[in-house]
Amino acid sequence: MTVAQQQGHLKMNESLVNEQDFHKLVEKRGYMLLGLVDYLSACGNPRAAMTRPLLGEFLSQSMQFEELLDNYDAGKNCLWCHLRSLTATIKLFSDASYELMHIQHRAPSYRLMPVERDFAAATEEAMTFTSEILALACKGALVQATQRNLTVPHKPEIADTFEEYQLPGRLAHNCGARHIDTVGETVALLATAFLNLASESDDIRAASRAKPEEYASRVASALSEERLRSLEFQFHNLQSQYDTYVSGTQVENQDRDLPVLRGHVSVIFHLLRTATLLAHYYGRHLSKKHCAKAPYAGLVVDPDALLSILMTYSVTFIDLYIGRAVSLCQEMLKRYAEVGRIEVPIPKYRGFHVRPSTLISKIVLHYGSKVQMLLGDEVYEAGSSLDLFRANEKINAQKRRWLKQEIADLGLVPTQEEGQDPIAVVRTVVLALAERGKLVMYEQPLKLPEGICGSEGTLFERVTSEAGRLLAMGQIDISIDMNAEFVGDKRVLADIQVLAETGYGEDSFGNNIPLPKRLSYLRR
Repeated sequence: MTVAQQQGHLKMNESLVNEQDFHKLVEKRGYMLLGLVDYLSACGNPRAAMTRPLLGEFLSQSMQFEELLDNYDAGKNCLWCHLRSLTATIKLFSDASYELMHIQHRAPSYRLMPVERDFAAATEEAMTFTSEILALACKGALVQATQRNLTVPHKPEIADTFEEYQLPGRLAHNCGARHIDTVGETVALLATAFLNLASESDDIRAASRAKPEEYASRVASALSEERLRSLEFQFHNLQSQYDTYVSGTQVENQDRDLPVLRGHVSVIFHLLRTATLLAHYYGRHLSKKHCAKAPYAGLVVDPDALLSILMTYSVTFIDLYIGRAVSLCQEMLKRYAEVGRIEVPIPKYRGFHVRPSTLISKIVLHYGSKVQMLLGDEVYEAGSSLDLFRANEKINAQKRRWLKQEIADLGLVPTQEEGQDPIAVVRTVVLALAERGKLVMYEQPLKLPEGICGSEGTLFERVTSEAGRLLAMGQIDISIDMNAEFVGDKRVLADIQVLAETGYGEDSFGNNIPLPKRLSYLRR
């Protein structure tokens, strides 16, 4: 050891806390938590002992005790690291259990629409799981406290102190309703915000259909703690917006679907809270033994059982309730739809081919409103990419007519047909139009067959026919000013307008370009 290392080691040792003083401090600050730990460890049925007051006290005391231990780096000390780890387990599972009990008590008032699984039974199953983990962690903490010679108080009065009394009924709603004039606008804003969040949740929802052997990989990707926490925050923000601008207003009384939407936002938020907590524990605490000498708290939790609750309860019901609320929001938007009309240019690159047609139909389906595209005397359903794709027949027919007229007007085909090579004439015509900026060549050098299609007719007819074939094959394209009209809900049209203004997600050569932030829901 060098002199500098020795000095550093001595300096570090000088700052070490006195063990006896630390023991007294831990015993004093952990007195209430150890009383709770002793109480729950002795319960034969941990689930039956659970109340929200008890879980709230567990959460409060474990948070304070964990912070105390962290202040002195207990997690890096062989004598105290296991107790620190068990305290973290108690904190997390008391928090998760509180969330589940909140869901159990509040779900009847959420006006939740029915789903194909028994939510009440599944919540009770999850609650039983978290209660048992909490009890196991308490038993482990009790062993550690005894080994550390900490005084463990016996508090039989805890059962009465934290009993939860449930009174029937509710208080009268007599505050009076605030007035808001813009009922339709308020409903539309909330419904649209929910639909955007639903699209943002597509990867989470898809994970609900994973097989058990895929659970671990899904938690490492779509269901990471960071991903879930971000979505949890966004749903909490939507709930806050509702409570700020809608709760207690006349609008809430006028549209009875609004409280239903609020209930679904709330239950999804709380389910995301449970998912975040479980994913955090799986990624942060399980299979991570920080001390070579001491056991670790992960021993009290079966990883497969934890993943099963995360996937079959939290993630599955997040998916189910988002799906029901999406349908609700789309119906609400239809009721308040303001019909409008916009005129936009057709996509520059090959008209309504796969990408622009798909993006337009995704916009329409996102809102669930009926929107039609008008092109000439034809009507197309904008919610169907295949129907939009059909519009290319009309677009290409117009391009072929324009191409034929342009070749004729510019006199690009020799009037003297004898001795002319049709292939050479086609090449000359295409290059001449390209030089004039009349068309775009997507293939250079231009590849032409040995014989052009159609051996009958005049040279002009054969050349224009071959040019039309090149157009149909996508080897060339024509930039002509053609517009299409869209008719339907103004909110949907506004997004289609943004898409059109940004080239339908493509440049003039068909290369993908970034979509604007407003259309971020299309990226999934």
